Amino acid sequence: MPKRLLIAADVDRALAERARADARFEVVEQPVRTEEELAAIVGDCEILVTRSYNRVTRRVLDAAPHLELIAQGTSGTDNIDAEAAAACGIAIVNLPGANANAVAEWVIGNMIALTRTVPQYDAEMRRGVWNHADAATRHELRHYRLGIVGFGQVGSRVARLASAFGVSFRAYDPYIPDFPERAATLEELLRGSDILTLHVPLTAETRGMIGAAQIAALPPGAFLINAARGEVLDVDAALSAPHLAGIALDVFDPEPPSRAWPDDPRLILTPHIAGGTFEARACIGSLLWTRVLEFILRREDASGSGA
Repeated sequence: MPKRLLIAADVDRALAERARADARFEVVEQPVRTEEELAAIVGDCEILVTRSYNRVTRRVLDAAPHLELIAQGTSGTDNIDAEAAAACGIAIVNLPGANANAVAEWVIGNMIALTRTVPQYDAEMRRGVWNHADAATRHELRHYRLGIVGFGQVGSRVARLASAFGVSFRAYDPYIPDFPERAATLEELLRGSDILTLHVPLTAETRGMIGAAQIAALPPGAFLINAARGEVLDVDAALSAPHLAGIALDVFDPEPPSRAWPDDPRLILTPHIAGGTFEARACIGSLLWTRVLEFILRREDASGSGA
């Protein structure tokens, strides 16, 4: 019998096309956004393809008694109740680093936009203001000290790209083995960072890790960038910090955000698109297919061995 594969997320078309061409799968494509929608359709699926916006809760798992594998098309899996999945014998695969370059490029682009006050000039130009004389008061990237919170796939890629601009950097990550640019503590990193960029997974340890006290520790005129998870940063504290010169946010809590945003030229907002390039999407689709096949082959081998 073919495995029923439910694609509940917006992923590259090649994944569904490959699965449909393989007699081992019966494919259902039905991207959904809410927990209620997912619980209603998960039914008799055996393989579930998700993204970070699909909340795979105990309720969803209870509605999927035949589920064997959750194939997550992102690095983070904080949207999945991993404890409940393990209790049900459901495997989880994810894709660390699949969109790292895309996210790192987004960060570099926002570093340039913020430090050169592009949002301010854009707003002024649209009002008919020609503020050319003010341009020579801005620094190049090499003037700034970059602080990176989380030195994994994305954080380390940001460091490499920033280094090409002559930017000096330090990073804080207690889970990465010693590296020359390590900051001993988060507090030490904050005090010496003119630009702070966040690249940690959402865990109990990282939830709310950048709050009012941490933001206050940044130097006057610092810039803050978050492309990790919305729950990592206290956005209200960031928006109310007068000493910050710029803030760029791609992730929010909740998503989509339900708040009103100030008309502030220091602020850049994007709807969780940092990792959403054509190249990253194609890579994710290809890797998901590989992970699903690997899972099926392992199951087939195990079944054959026990025969």
